[in-house]
Amino acid sequence: MGREFPLIPRRVAQVSTTHRRIVTPIPVPESIPRLERLRRHEPASMGGQPPVIWHEGDGFTIRDPYGNQWIDFSAGVLVASMGYGHPRVVEAMRQQLATGLYHTYCFANQARIELVETIAALAPPPLEKVFLLSTGSEATECAMKLAFTYAIRNGHRGKTHFVTFENAFHGRTLGAQLAGGTPALKDWIPGSHPEFVQVPFPDGFRTPDTSFEVFERSLAKLGVAADSVCGVMTETYQGCNAQMFPVEYAQRLRQWCDRHQALLIFDEIQAAFGRTGTMFGFQHLGVSPDLITCGKGISGGMPLSAVVGRREVMDLYGPGQMTSTHTANPICCAATLANLRALADEDAVGNAARLGPILAQACASMRGAANGRIGQAASIGLVAALQFVVPGTTTPDHDTAWEVVRKCAESGVMLFAPVGVGGGAIKINPPLIISREALLEGLDVVADAVREFCTS
Repeated sequence: MGREFPLIPRRVAQVSTTHRRIVTPIPVPESIPRLERLRRHEPASMGGQPPVIWHEGDGFTIRDPYGNQWIDFSAGVLVASMGYGHPRVVEAMRQQLATGLYHTYCFANQARIELVETIAALAPPPLEKVFLLSTGSEATECAMKLAFTYAIRNGHRGKTHFVTFENAFHGRTLGAQLAGGTPALKDWIPGSHPEFVQVPFPDGFRTPDTSFEVFERSLAKLGVAADSVCGVMTETYQGCNAQMFPVEYAQRLRQWCDRHQALLIFDEIQAAFGRTGTMFGFQHLGVSPDLITCGKGISGGMPLSAVVGRREVMDLYGPGQMTSTHTANPICCAATLANLRALADEDAVGNAARLGPILAQACASMRGAANGRIGQAASIGLVAALQFVVPGTTTPDHDTAWEVVRKCAESGVMLFAPVGVGGGAIKINPPLIISREALLEGLDVVADAVREFCTS
């Protein structure tokens, strides 16, 4: 589900606050030829975001070239964890560029050495080895490969099933989409691929029963024997709705995986490095996975991802057998190292935890005022999702969600386009360094847009 934002300027109310400034129509008339050049040369899939040219960034605000400024509630799709223009990240990249090395393949570089040490130190046991990659999809593919390989190397060639969850999103490459839980995203893939199976995600909304028995019944219904499963992968919170995995369910799943010798994998690409108010999202659950995949906020903006896991799983492949062309790019590593150090030194994780209740309360209030048109408002730390629905149902209402995003952009708050089931969910996920004042100001803007489109 997607809808292009038209390149037709709209006269909007001017805005001038400490953090927001709107002084032109949106989209800006002068920007139209430039945006048209993009649409002329890029695939249509790239035209789904509000028609704003990002020109400068500072902390939790972004600016266009025409005098407008937004509070950023997107974090560039949960990437800019420490905001924009962070001096430590900028300086780290500058220093690495000064060496003349901006690519080293799998040859060692100092930033890579320090980064893997840092990530390994942050990850709780038994996660101790780190494989650096470029994208979240690449990390997903690697984790799945390791799960299948672990079964084979341990003499279990009959473990041919890999279990994930309905409505899950793990990336856009072939394997990642086979593991994903949205049928429309993989209808291009020929064949049935019965080795990839999905069970209901216990979100308490589209799956009201959040008990672990649903997992076991679903596998039985699909004809999947427990001992044929090599791995189970879940997002710590589901990206399409910001709903955390239930604690009791997670603990029973850990026991189930141990009993049946299946790897438990947490997709932490959105959740890790402070987003939920803890360093890793799974730390809310009281369990330890065998593997995690990380990306997005790990680097604060550069293309870097990671698989972190148990030594005996990560060492399944010998020298030269599990590599990547751009693994541990030195500029990306330098930026990531600076980002993680700043995250710790500036207590960004603590800020997410402290501001989390404010975000949660605001989203609950919006849901209460939406006349049944927000079916669920899930929130933890500095990530939330408002699921717009046809009242009295779980049927997604993409059009209303889209209008709310448009109105917010016109009012000085930047959100990315609606996501999730039927494109009905709006995500709110500012940089982790956002101030209480700016968060409240931005939430007031979102609440005004919700009232405008949900009370008529």
